[in-house]
Amino acid sequence: MAAFIGGAAAIGGYKLLEPKNDGLLSFADQQKVLFANNPKISSAGAVDFVEAAAAVSPAVVHIKTSYGGSSASQGRSSSPMDMFEDFFGGGGRRMQRAPRAASGSGVILTPDGYIVTNNHVVDNADKIEVILSDRRKVSAKVIGKDPNTDLALIKVDATDLPVVKMGNSDNVQIGEWVLAVGFPLDLQTTVTAGIVSAKARSIGILAKDQQQPTQEEFEEYQRTGKMPARTANTSIESYIQTDAAINPGNSGGALVNANGELIGINAAIASQTGTNVGYGFAIPVNLAKKILDDFRKYGSVKRGFIGVTFSTLDAEAAEKLGVKDNSGLYVNEVLPGSGAAGAGIQKGDIIKKVDGAIIYDSPDLQEKIGRLSPGDKVELTYSRNGQLKDTKVTLKGEGTGVNPNAIAKAESGLSIDKLGASFAPAPTQLKAKYGAKNGVVVTDVEQGKMFDSLEIPKGLLVTAVNGKPVNSAKDVEAALPQSRNGVTTVSGVTAQGHFTYRF
Repeated sequence: MAAFIGGAAAIGGYKLLEPKNDGLLSFADQQKVLFANNPKISSAGAVDFVEAAAAVSPAVVHIKTSYGGSSASQGRSSSPMDMFEDFFGGGGRRMQRAPRAASGSGVILTPDGYIVTNNHVVDNADKIEVILSDRRKVSAKVIGKDPNTDLALIKVDATDLPVVKMGNSDNVQIGEWVLAVGFPLDLQTTVTAGIVSAKARSIGILAKDQQQPTQEEFEEYQRTGKMPARTANTSIESYIQTDAAINPGNSGGALVNANGELIGINAAIASQTGTNVGYGFAIPVNLAKKILDDFRKYGSVKRGFIGVTFSTLDAEAAEKLGVKDNSGLYVNEVLPGSGAAGAGIQKGDIIKKVDGAIIYDSPDLQEKIGRLSPGDKVELTYSRNGQLKDTKVTLKGEGTGVNPNAIAKAESGLSIDKLGASFAPAPTQLKAKYGAKNGVVVTDVEQGKMFDSLEIPKGLLVTAVNGKPVNSAKDVEAALPQSRNGVTTVSGVTAQGHFTYRF
């Protein structure tokens, strides 16, 4: 009895003196409860890249190219070239003709001299020279090149060359250590280290390149005075992003993991200065494998297409489309005669997976389909009326009644937000100046979005979107979903004449 009374008194006294917390644990105590049974995340410890660098460096080569054209002046002038560039929304940036010489990097894939590099390293070159690790200089010829992926395959006449082992880019993890190996800034073999910052990254650089006028287009303009129509974006971007230092000259070089396995081909940097600021981008090797095999077999890429146009879903897009899914690809149109039509895909379906891999954004789908060929079958998981369904789609190629410019690569149903532009009714004086009956003026362009990537400048007079006359931002918004085959057209007029952008 005495023990019971003593215990009760002790408990009562503690309760009277206990601080009041209204039943709430501190954040630190909550964390202890939440992670009590979770294993600790281990650190990488002392990472050693010596073996990986030693294995890869001998098989990364220096590529030097020369051109017959002359360098263009960086200053402004009153030449027809200026008019041509202003027409295409150059925003003061001069189009550069091919330089007399340039350099990049490449990765040896076979002992008999097949080398992968970037298309932009060798495109239009009159002469290509490869400097091997033993300082030999050998001539190379182009086997195949593809501006849609920025990949090229070249060949040198040599034997017993060192090679880099191909890895599996699907296994790459965000936060994983990687090495970039190449010849930046005309230096000798340079190795830099960093981590994988992101995967399936699209930065719009290939689409931007496709919108730039070519030398042939400019010469045609000089002869006829006619501006060429813009073509749809057919590029495939699903980059591995890394903070390993990459600079001009690294293009076409190797991105390898800590085991010395090739996981990507370095292709681009995101920088306002043109040199490294911490954002480098590499083409996944699993995409490159298919493209390179096609080069060796056919000399060009044989692409397969699903046959749909789509919009990427997020919270804003889902609200506008009236659907509950916040992720996946909303099917805007199924092209007649396509593989998707034969598999029963319908407008309004939401693609969720490709061959079991979850699809969050267009690069996820682009890369997966980009690895396949006409005639290949792909399993799609899609949502219809809230229910998941599976179907197999047989991909079709060009020349089968399917327009590749409008399939699975061009997002339709764009919004003003995705365009990254603001519009205001055009003043009467401006319309009178250009002889336009209607129109809106581009009052602002948001960095990193569609108009910015195409270098469409502020102040442009837009008269029609998808063939529909526009007089206000509301008109533009209403016309955007009315794209044809997934291709959005923006038309207008400048002092140099009428123009049309297609994307």
